[in-house]
Amino acid sequence: MSTSSQLEKFGNHLLIGISGTQLNDDDKKLLSTVKPIGIVFYGKNFVTGRPYEVWLETFKSLSAQIREYAERDDMFMSLDHEGGRVHRPPMPITRFPEAYLACYNAREIAACAAIELKSMGINVSWAPDADIYSNPNNPIIGTRAFGTTPESASVGAISYLAGLRDGGIIGCAKHFPGHGDTSTDSHLELPVLHLTKEELQARELLPFQALIGAEVPMVMTAHILFPKIDANVPATLSKTILTGILREELGFKGVIVSDDLDMKAVADMYAKPGTVTQTFNAGCDLLMVSRNLPSSSVERTIAIAQDFADSINNGTLDEQIVESAFRRVDKLLAMTGQYEAHLLSKDVLRRHASLVIDCVFSDL
Repeated sequence: MSTSSQLEKFGNHLLIGISGTQLNDDDKKLLSTVKPIGIVFYGKNFVTGRPYEVWLETFKSLSAQIREYAERDDMFMSLDHEGGRVHRPPMPITRFPEAYLACYNAREIAACAAIELKSMGINVSWAPDADIYSNPNNPIIGTRAFGTTPESASVGAISYLAGLRDGGIIGCAKHFPGHGDTSTDSHLELPVLHLTKEELQARELLPFQALIGAEVPMVMTAHILFPKIDANVPATLSKTILTGILREELGFKGVIVSDDLDMKAVADMYAKPGTVTQTFNAGCDLLMVSRNLPSSSVERTIAIAQDFADSINNGTLDEQIVESAFRRVDKLLAMTGQYEAHLLSKDVLRRHASLVIDCVFSDL
């Protein structure tokens, strides 16, 4: 198989970020060369300070261009949309409360969020967060979690997943096998958690187990090193954690997606040949590259794709592993709605805004 065909084959397993509100030459090159199966949108992809109908039309045009250059009608069009501080689109898209405040209204909030996501042409939400708010000094999770115990975190996450499903949006449990007890931010460095497997089973894994029981379609990995479980690599690259624990012990049969490979916890690892092979061998089906680092050039992303092509060609990456991953991804894509952006009415948005007030004052 030619190198260009292998790069496109890797596109079946790649989610990328886009530079801005319009495609630049690097975006066009990457989309046409690798043909990624999905996009991860950020705040930079929305026009700010303009009327609703203007920014939405611009975003709709961007999405259409993406499909044109990727030569794909069906794609995962995704957004990190948990609520609270994890919110990308401009007004009037509702800024729902963070998970910790939303726990008692989680299903209704998620269903309303799904309506708004679909109105932007989004079909995947990187939620619910299945972490536990167990470490008050955690700089990155905290109130993004639904609760301080496995039980409360599980109840909130399951309800939120149900609400997304009610609204036709694909949800994703994150960050496996648990990011709630860390004291450092994986966007900036590699966190280390000295938990045993037994300790994970007694706490961190319980919300994920509950979500797997609720048939969550995707699980996102954590860029965290667990030396007492796998001392060599973070969870994203660990066969012990992703295949051994997530697939074999917890019985997850859906799609495993990496957290962003541009995060500093792992970014340097993906400059080394063979890392993509290790990621697939660990159990990942989809790899996410946000292109948010200053150093994250189009060449870096193509180099990651080239690592995949080289590994296939030299036999270090078993094509059967890739084919199994593709079947899981393709099955999920077939279940994923493809939506066209459209304006929501003032009445709908007012109703959603009132839900925020009800949630914030739910204990009074």
